[in-house]
Amino acid sequence: MTTATADSAAFDAYAAQYEQALNEGLSISGESPEYFARQRIEWTAKVLSDTAGVKRVLDFGCGVGLAVPLIREVLRPKFICGFDPSRAAIDRARDELGDADTQFVAKSDQITAEAFDVAYCNGVFHHIDPTARQAALQTVFDALRPGGWFALWENNPWNPGTRYVMSRIPFDRDAIVVSPVACRQMLRLAGFHVLRTDAWFLFPRSLSWLRPLERLVHRLPLGAQYVVFAQKPDAEPEG
Repeated sequence: MTTATADSAAFDAYAAQYEQALNEGLSISGESPEYFARQRIEWTAKVLSDTAGVKRVLDFGCGVGLAVPLIREVLRPKFICGFDPSRAAIDRARDELGDADTQFVAKSDQITAEAFDVAYCNGVFHHIDPTARQAALQTVFDALRPGGWFALWENNPWNPGTRYVMSRIPFDRDAIVVSPVACRQMLRLAGFHVLRTDAWFLFPRSLSWLRPLERLVHRLPLGAQYVVFAQKPDAEPEG
């Protein structure tokens, strides 16, 4: 889950054992990475509602492509482009998941401009130097068609459990987290319309019987992760 402005060399070292490193941190929750990925993508689909209109999806900072099978299953697009500057991660994703309808690229200039209905991004921006985040957002903005949606998921620094989990993941220990307020602000600066923010993953598996309560408080910044939904403005009418 890196971008062009993150340290892609550091992620190259984890390309072959990415899931193992991720599990080092997430095991404390009692859930697998796949559990969280499914919940994220299903909520993204629910907010988007009309998934029949999602034909092309950009997975920005795709890493080794863990989210791609779920994007295929839940959003059902005709085409997916996964971008990550870690060449080792992209090589693995291409070998395991690439096909005629799924492309993986390691250079941002290989992302077709104004071609995507939805951009999905999870746990990427805390790996980008704060001074380079606007440039990364510009890449996403340029890739979306007018009216296209951006679902930006990030780790919530206001949740104490998040900090602890990140300390257990080798590639997350030194990351610079992004608050929900800062995330919304940088999206607006990039030209997006910010539409809503939700937070999820409040209870570990041992307290799963409390999870139905999350639907009552998901608009509050309490969960371990949050998502900001933003939209690229429609093209200005001519004349």
